[in-house]
Amino acid sequence: MTDHFRYDLLTQQALRGVVRNVLSEVAKKKSLPGDHHFYISFDTRAEGVRMSERLRVQYPEQMTIILQHQFWDLIVNERGFEVGLSFGGIPEKLAIPFEAINGFFDPSVQFGLQFEEVTEGQDQQAPANVQDKPVRKKRSTPPPPAVVAPAAPPAPSPAPPPVAAAPAGPKPDKPASGAEVVRLDRFRKK
Repeated sequence: MTDHFRYDLLTQQALRGVVRNVLSEVAKKKSLPGDHHFYISFDTRAEGVRMSERLRVQYPEQMTIILQHQFWDLIVNERGFEVGLSFGGIPEKLAIPFEAINGFFDPSVQFGLQFEEVTEGQDQQAPANVQDKPVRKKRSTPPPPAVVAPAAPPAPSPAPPPVAAAPAGPKPDKPASGAEVVRLDRFRKK
């Protein structure tokens, strides 16, 4: 069956809009409210990503940044965001298109989104098995982004390091925090 509406694309665009709206609020207020902080993973090879050559060598495929206490000059527009961060005591300015983001997580409320790469030119097929594990390679018909369901209120988290490299392998269905990753496929009619 062909999906003429490309629900996979529409869903990812809408959920990337959530990330854009949250970052826009932070940019307006120039700080994060309460205990909120964000882990943002992105593909460093994606078109439009701007970063120093030093960081590109260190993170050739994927990078996770943490927006918590020490960031500056956050600018958000329709296509992406720019932010200043310090890496090993050296200030850097990053530009990240929303399309390059493959993960967004706010541990303060146990909320996260995981995105898969989508190819617009090919038709989507009906999923053969809605319980399939996520695939971390390029696909023409990826599962929709996963949403991490809120769990019990978390204990205060210690301040994370300013940058962490994300593993290149497949992502687990259960984050270390104990929150369950819920795929939108579970809610589709069979």
